[in-house]
Amino acid sequence: MENKNKNKDFKVNDIAGKLAKYFLHSPLTPILAVFILALGYLSLVVTPREEDPQISISGGSVIVALPGATPKEIENVIVNPLERKLKEIKGIDHIYGVSMNNVGVVNVMYKIGQNREISNLKLYDKVMQNMDKLPKGAMQPFVKPFDIDIDIPIVTIAFYPKDKKVTNTIIYKTVRDIQQRMNAIKNVAKTSLKGVHKEQYNIKVNLYKLSGYHISLAQIANALKSLAYDVPNIKDRTKNGKLVVFGIKNAIENANDIKNIIIAKYLGSPVYLRDVATVKRGTNFQDKRNADIIFRKKDGKFSKSIDQVTLTISKLKGTNAVVVAKAVQKELKTFQKTLNKQGIGYILTRNYGKRADDAVNELVFHLLISIVIIAVLLIFVLGWRESIIVTFTVPAIFAITLFIAYLTGQTINRITLFAFLLSLGLLVDAAIIVIENIHRHLHSHDSVDKDLDEILIEATDEIGPPTNIATFAIILTMIPMAFVGQMMGQFMKPIPENVPVALVASLVIAYIFTPYLSRLLLKKPKLHHHHHHFDKKQSENGDKQ
Repeated sequence: MENKNKNKDFKVNDIAGKLAKYFLHSPLTPILAVFILALGYLSLVVTPREEDPQISISGGSVIVALPGATPKEIENVIVNPLERKLKEIKGIDHIYGVSMNNVGVVNVMYKIGQNREISNLKLYDKVMQNMDKLPKGAMQPFVKPFDIDIDIPIVTIAFYPKDKKVTNTIIYKTVRDIQQRMNAIKNVAKTSLKGVHKEQYNIKVNLYKLSGYHISLAQIANALKSLAYDVPNIKDRTKNGKLVVFGIKNAIENANDIKNIIIAKYLGSPVYLRDVATVKRGTNFQDKRNADIIFRKKDGKFSKSIDQVTLTISKLKGTNAVVVAKAVQKELKTFQKTLNKQGIGYILTRNYGKRADDAVNELVFHLLISIVIIAVLLIFVLGWRESIIVTFTVPAIFAITLFIAYLTGQTINRITLFAFLLSLGLLVDAAIIVIENIHRHLHSHDSVDKDLDEILIEATDEIGPPTNIATFAIILTMIPMAFVGQMMGQFMKPIPENVPVALVASLVIAYIFTPYLSRLLLKKPKLHHHHHHFDKKQSENGDKQ
């Protein structure tokens, strides 16, 4: 109690000494230490993980159709005027127009870092403002923004046939059900199928027979359109609130239903489609898009599968890629029996969640190695007790930085952890300066006349001003990095966001916990007492002489 009362009389001039004085005997200090470390651990667990930081790239397309126009006409009356008008929008970095038969497309890319929603609104407004300048016959412009945040998949799954009996259409029907279930997973933003060939009826017309009956292709097309209508007749609600819907049975159940369509009359007799064409049930072979060929290992050898369907899954921006990827794999396992029964296999061709988790864990491991190296070096320089004190400050600083990163909506990625590794040598500076000054004061000749509390507070207060100035000077060197533009600025953004926070945290942690831990672990050397009396006797003898 005497030390505590004496502690209140110590005069301090800097914030460093004030923090050291307040927390030196405070019962809140150990609680604060546990709270900070727990907060850091929770932040490490719940903060979304990604392999690379998400870069805000956005843009859009403006599509205008002009039926019957040639590419040259489209370029002159639609694409070029539209490009000139879109250049009036502030924040557009690149404009690229494409002219084709009947349609013109103008692609726009906004400058990196622009607010996507605001930029999309500007694009839409500019197009709508100039509707009156479109040529006669032009259709309503279609504005389609690019959604880069969810267009890049984090998981891709290739489904392939285990035997030749399994067709692409069978795979498609099964994978479509899986896709529907994947869409229901939390934080899944978008799913799509690549390499799909849907089932359809293919009609091959014999042009020679067609000319023999004096029938055009347009007549066949009009006859087929009659089967394409499937509009139910909806009546009013009944007394119990139900709708009454009248409809007809599906007109197409097999290929014969199409073959028996009457397309025209010739010499008083009906001409059926089967008379001029063959109809078979198959796939949309006219769609030439296929997924890449995959190679799978079977009986120790690699065999390739061509007829595969790839399911791509994207996540919402700012969500944890690791959690979403694991949820997708868990859901996929529920379809294992169904896939085996139908003879369908699958390969996980991309797992961004695992890559992100591995990258983060690897960097965290190297971060721990760096902390251990610093601790070992300090043992030889200052001592093992001093090394323990400095080593504790590092996870405490990172805990605060991770929590602030979580609150500000950041993710843990390679650049975030690189910022931690970059600042690691800087983070221990404050703690090393404090502990070294405490070590020096404890071993000074006049320490025997001072209380341990007084030495700790005085040593901490003494180095406060120069340590503060040096730390804030380093912070100022990081700030210009926040104003770097374009792709590099977005990619390196975690460094100016996290390093200054870590450095400020290092000051606070050093001023609070270094004196507190020093009081628990360090003691005044007993040799100082003997040296003091020896010097005092020499002084007395000198006075007598």
